[in-house]
Amino acid sequence: MEKYRANVMICGGTGCIAGGGLKIKDALSSELRNRRLENEINVVLTGCNGFCSQGPIMTVYPDGIFYEKLTVNDIPFLVEEHFLKGRPVERLMYKEPEKKITVPAMKDIPFFNLQVLRALRNKGLIDAEKIEEYIARDGYQAAASALIEMTPAEIVNVVKASGLRGRGGAGFLTGLKWELCSNVHADQKFILCNGDEGDPGAFMDRSIMEADPHVVLEGMIIGAKAIGANKGYIYVRAEYPLAVRRLQIAIDQAKEYGLLGEDILGTGFNLDIEIYQGAGAFVCGEETALMRSIEGKRGMPIPRPPFPVYKGLWGKPSVLNNVETYANIPPIILHGAEWFRGLGTEKSTGTKVFALTGAINNIGLIEVPMGIPLRTIIYDIGGGMPKGRKFKAVQLGGPSGGCIPEGLLDTPVTYEDIVQTGAIVGSGGMVVMDDLNCMVSVAKFFLEFTADESCGKCPPCRIGTKVMLEILTDITEGRGKQGDIELLEDLAQDIINTSLCGLGQTAPNPVLTTIKYFRDEYESHIKDNWCKAGVCRNLITFYIDEKACKGCGACVRVCPQKAITGEKKKPHYINQEMCIKCRSCYETCKFDSVKIGPCYVHEELPVNLAVSSE
Repeated sequence: MEKYRANVMICGGTGCIAGGGLKIKDALSSELRNRRLENEINVVLTGCNGFCSQGPIMTVYPDGIFYEKLTVNDIPFLVEEHFLKGRPVERLMYKEPEKKITVPAMKDIPFFNLQVLRALRNKGLIDAEKIEEYIARDGYQAAASALIEMTPAEIVNVVKASGLRGRGGAGFLTGLKWELCSNVHADQKFILCNGDEGDPGAFMDRSIMEADPHVVLEGMIIGAKAIGANKGYIYVRAEYPLAVRRLQIAIDQAKEYGLLGEDILGTGFNLDIEIYQGAGAFVCGEETALMRSIEGKRGMPIPRPPFPVYKGLWGKPSVLNNVETYANIPPIILHGAEWFRGLGTEKSTGTKVFALTGAINNIGLIEVPMGIPLRTIIYDIGGGMPKGRKFKAVQLGGPSGGCIPEGLLDTPVTYEDIVQTGAIVGSGGMVVMDDLNCMVSVAKFFLEFTADESCGKCPPCRIGTKVMLEILTDITEGRGKQGDIELLEDLAQDIINTSLCGLGQTAPNPVLTTIKYFRDEYESHIKDNWCKAGVCRNLITFYIDEKACKGCGACVRVCPQKAITGEKKKPHYINQEMCIKCRSCYETCKFDSVKIGPCYVHEELPVNLAVSSE
């Protein structure tokens, strides 16, 4: 066995590759060869490390030294200092956003050390394209145990006892779903994996498929034994080319090792798995629409019952779970139900993976115990708001979820508690918004998405979401009128109560939660023709407070229209006819002298505007 004095893990997730990760790997390998260090330093391209905002990322073991935002030009100096002279390069290490303190080791960075990794236990540690590295970290031991030592009923009982709930959004008990399907007698059953992941800002399943594809296969093998299936499909959107490629490599390797195909491990159990690439329709994340898509039909949901566990793909009993759910199965089989229940709460057991994005310092993929407060995620793991901005809301559950305000940040992240806020845990998208966000505009953004992605089968969703969107558009463009808020609420309830599938039943959630927690913004848009956040251009005017302006000229330099004039160290002015309301001056000013007021298109700004805007 080869021994190296250091193992260098370079993030090979989509984000880091887009930032030049492959070029950095090539440059590092070349530099090590030039320095005759290739036999001492092992370079591995891993899957997603998780800390996406800091990429391209490199971690050096055994000390766990963490380097971030690397460029090809950094490599010669890094090799010289770290690998030849033994002096880690401080300027390339992580620095806490507010304190600017350098943190050398990955284990000491709050983003990492407050997480608990189970579904993501192999992230950043293995080459996703080598089955040997997965096996070296206990890979396929659970599948071997399930196939050789356990009956289908025993597998089902362990999963039921663990309390694992589906991580794809609905939160249905996984063990119960498997039990229902296992009790059905049929000549053919299917085990299906949902890797479609259509929520804006979500990349949980994508990262698992890219970083640890074998864990998905192992979870499916165990599930197939439990329900009696011998055919499986992984449904992945075609926009995930790296995930598709690595999954196919994993399938080919598993077949070569006798872990897929005929007579697996000599047990007489057969299972074939193939990848089905979807065309990117959001509605195909719904289980019945997904199955219709695999059948070659238009992806549209069908009424239930019968449920897919009785009559699913091609009319045969089928179990569909998402990627993260399957990633939790092998450790549950290996360590037992009580081990899994050791984290989380009674009804929301284990951990949950979230994609933390938006107006937050530490953007990336995280895995935390269920029951953790939202505040801990956003301020401790996420590092708070950039540039000292004020937190406003967090959108949880994607376009089907809701916006949770600051007053509810101590809410525990469980299926039950999050629902009480009007949002849902969903598949794990978590989008943070600061005070520069208009909540009416946010609701409009998510409704635009769901209205566009509606399959059109049922009128409440097809027509209702478009009518709601028209009302929101009028409000954000200055045509809002009294009664619009109440009309939105009425329409939302009708759509929720009468839509055929989960898309329509949850589409109004962003609108309802923003009305519930930010009703004053809706009223300001309608009554005052004013978007206080400065987002809706028809409803704002940017102006400069003469008393606060220092005449530094920063706003002049960033204005694309040259609409700002003034002498140095004297108050500046904005030409309202030239201003395109791009917000550049507002976001650049360090003295808070650029203000946002109601829209006065052809009138001179009133004297009391500064007072009314505070």
